[in-house]
Amino acid sequence: MLLDNNPRIKNIMAAKIVKVFYPQIIVQTETGQYLPVNVSNRQRQDSIFWESVQDIWHAQLWVPIGRKFHQLLADDWVLPQRDELALHN
Repeated sequence: MLLDNNPRIKNIMAAKIVKVFYPQIIVQTETGQYLPVNVSNRQRQDSIFWESVQDIWHAQLWVPIGRKFHQLLADDWVLPQRDELALHN
């Protein structure tokens, strides 16, 4: 299910990566606000993560980030299936 059909969308905003310099990522929101992305320790150590972020930046794709903690969302714009949601409750 796409997030735009779910109340969780209120906690998510679209942002475009505008600068990548290890260990920081800067994004610009749809409203023009610039924010640093909070990168986890695991992401800092993951070279594939940084390659992917660079590719997303160069492609100028919009990515979902959490409004409160400014973290990239692992599940992108799609909600997990109901089976997966039940496992986490």
